[in-house]
Amino acid sequence: MVTGAEISPREAEVLELVGAHLSNAEIAARLFISVRTVESHVASLLRKLGVQDRRALAQRAPTPAGAPSHRAPVLPAPLTSFVGRVSERTELTGLIKAHRQVTAVGPGGVGKTRLALAVAAEAAGGYSDGVWFVDLVPVTDPDMIATAVAAALGLGEQPGRDMTESVVAALADRHALLVLDNCEQVVHGVALLIERLLARCPRLTVLATSRARLMVPFERVYAVPPLSLAVDGESDAVALFMDRAAAVGSPLDPPLRDQIAAICARLDGMALAIELAAARYPTLGLDGIAAALSHPLRMLTGGSRADERHRSVRAALDWSHALLAPADRALLRRVSVFVAPFTAAAVAEVTGDEEGMVADGLARLAEQSLLVVTASPGGTEYRALETIRQYATERLAEADELVDARSRHLRWCLAEAAGLAVVRQDWRARFDLMADDLRAALAWAADRPEQRADAYELARHLAELTFTRHLTGESQRRYEQAAELATDPAATASMLRQAAAVAGCRTTGDDMYRLRLAAADAARGAGDTAGAAADLATAATIAFRFSTTFVRLPSLEEALALITEARESAGDDLAAQAAVALAEAAVLTDAFGAAQGPAGNAVPETIARAERAVELARRTGDPLTESAALDALTGAQSWAGDTFATAATARRRITLLASLPISPAGTHELIDALGIVTEAGLGAGDVPGARRWARQLADHPSLAEIGHRATCRLLMVAALAGDVDEVLPGSVRFLDAWRRAGSPARSILAPAVAGVAMVHGLRDDHGARREWLEILDQLGTSPEHTYGYGAVFDAMLLLHHGRAPEALERMAPEPRQVWKWVTWIWHHWYVALRAEAAVLAGSPGGRDCLAEAQAVVAGNPVAGAIVERAEALLDDDQEALLAAADAFDAADCRYQYARTLVLAGGDHAERGAAVLAGLGLAPMAPAPASTMTSER
Repeated sequence: MVTGAEISPREAEVLELVGAHLSNAEIAARLFISVRTVESHVASLLRKLGVQDRRALAQRAPTPAGAPSHRAPVLPAPLTSFVGRVSERTELTGLIKAHRQVTAVGPGGVGKTRLALAVAAEAAGGYSDGVWFVDLVPVTDPDMIATAVAAALGLGEQPGRDMTESVVAALADRHALLVLDNCEQVVHGVALLIERLLARCPRLTVLATSRARLMVPFERVYAVPPLSLAVDGESDAVALFMDRAAAVGSPLDPPLRDQIAAICARLDGMALAIELAAARYPTLGLDGIAAALSHPLRMLTGGSRADERHRSVRAALDWSHALLAPADRALLRRVSVFVAPFTAAAVAEVTGDEEGMVADGLARLAEQSLLVVTASPGGTEYRALETIRQYATERLAEADELVDARSRHLRWCLAEAAGLAVVRQDWRARFDLMADDLRAALAWAADRPEQRADAYELARHLAELTFTRHLTGESQRRYEQAAELATDPAATASMLRQAAAVAGCRTTGDDMYRLRLAAADAARGAGDTAGAAADLATAATIAFRFSTTFVRLPSLEEALALITEARESAGDDLAAQAAVALAEAAVLTDAFGAAQGPAGNAVPETIARAERAVELARRTGDPLTESAALDALTGAQSWAGDTFATAATARRRITLLASLPISPAGTHELIDALGIVTEAGLGAGDVPGARRWARQLADHPSLAEIGHRATCRLLMVAALAGDVDEVLPGSVRFLDAWRRAGSPARSILAPAVAGVAMVHGLRDDHGARREWLEILDQLGTSPEHTYGYGAVFDAMLLLHHGRAPEALERMAPEPRQVWKWVTWIWHHWYVALRAEAAVLAGSPGGRDCLAEAQAVVAGNPVAGAIVERAEALLDDDQEALLAAADAFDAADCRYQYARTLVLAGGDHAERGAAVLAGLGLAPMAPAPASTMTSER
């Protein structure tokens, strides 16, 4: 057991919540800290407690005194007591133990939700990963089901996969119970989601509540009966009525049970109807309630038993509705357009009534249990229970007010969405509160031709808002929806371009490509041939620039055909010409080193084409266009081996993009630019700059929920610099996020994984190193691994352990023999480490190797110091050796600084060993007694 002296108070709070199986996002929200801060605390706890993963960490969490040993279920806390239903709870509990998918079916108001909650709470101890509750009431779009589940799980979207895949990945190995409540309005979508979950999450059980069966082959249906009217002299229905009457301040005497039983019988034991009736007892009394139920319009009968129960709920609602004043009836039906909680001010805007009068009316409806009242930081909020809201919507239609009310609600949503775009304070909370209303209004308007213009505007606003909220999957869908709703082909093209940019942020190259081609079609329809040319050229560029993000990679021939068509249509339009020039640099000379590009690059032609693309882009005045062209130039310069020019060009991109407002295209370009400038800076030996840019990338809000992508560059920098304190917590964040994302085999992640494996090797943690090498195998072996980062990291580890001949063998090829795969950030590192390995291995060609390396790495503070160190060893020049140590210290490379002191021997070696120990690294092998004596 961990004591308070071993962990900080904040870490103790985090540990307790990890023990409760909360996600990092949930812990962050609970403690009012950032997700990254939570990840740092989790990493620290893993290290301090000496455990390998989050599950083991959860087992070390203390159990509060008097608390059950299992995690508390993630369930809403009922505001009223649960009454009766002993046999139903037993039966349903037995079913979820025996079957992986159970649907509790029954009419509205029968008590399905409360029964499911009670059963889930009781069964929670049987599920090691807990119980999760998802309310689907606000969900009207089947595409949003997975988003609702993800929100309940505390998940964000993962790049390259939709929300469904993110949910499946998160639940894949969990032993949990998932409760999906109120499935009836999206029953087909729920059925599809459940099929995928159960097929890929073998330890998951799903309990659904619905008015209708889900109609899936593995479904076990449990028909929820009405409350019992008389069982061995006891009645759950009567007990519920008496409990609720007492709750409103009017307890009933036992002798009145027979009268209550008669009322409950006339209500068919429907829980909602009984609760509504009991709430009226203080003003009507039992006689008044019985008299109201005798009215023929308030008690409809006929049809099957299920229909009779349904009509009983409707009868209770009819009766409750009939007791309202005309103004309150009108208010009830008009607020039914709100899906999410609403305020009096919002209702006043939608109805056009005075806010004070609206507030009075809402209060009266709440007093009669037709609205639920909640106090929030933004003021008093109201919500209609779904059964009542649907009933009121029917009344709205009967009054021939539905279209007018929906139209007013749509206009209110438009105004609110536009207002959110300029709000800064509490923006996220405000959006989350009204997002379901925006979605519902859009769903209604999208199917009505006369509302098409407003539907387009709302879809566009919702696309922008969800992007800012980092719901990138929904943002892309909304942009595509806006494109479908637009009446102007030019607007369609604009929305499709935005959708393509969002797809880029999600690293889904196929969608980027598809949407740009669709934008070209729309631009042609608008008569914009130059715009279509730019779209076609951009699609060709995407196929090469972002080739690693594709599932089906467009061929070279396909891209060439696009360029030909774009070139013919570009005319004198500067933007189109710039797009074509970039496509030619990307495809014809493969400036980006794409998967489908030619094996060798004609370097002079590549540079010439990239420079032409940059010049044309600069003349357009568009920073995003210029940044994309500069990206091509960095590739061309790196293939030419001009490391310092590459780094300078990468920095130019950051300067261009730094002050741009948030947008999909800007975000996509900035994230790419930060990754490139980190790598280019590291290749030029600018470790402090690379670390600074890598941290900006790791902290970017768009990457908060995808830690593997956020941290991969930072891990690479930290590993090369030997910053163990950065590598260990960063690797925890990386691994947790990568696994939650479904362990994608993305080659961009491989250098980070290889770096982490090397650091564990430097620490002599062979078990951890094997685990990370296994992950590296899952990512796949590529030429970059063989002769790029793989060779660099392997050589550093071999040299640390005094195995210079093996390091030299690992780096046997001359750099120019494998230039395309070591020219990028690995070029100087490869050349310098190869020279040092040759010297330490006693290679006869060591002196020549040194001379060649000095010419290549001149100006690189880190690679240059490695070569200087090797020469000092060769010449047995301790003064030069210590000068190299100072150079490493100035370059912020503490590992290489310590290594140099150890190689210097004597007292210096003791100091170096102390620095290595302080870094958390194992002792390194001493320098050989003699190095290439024959060449001195």
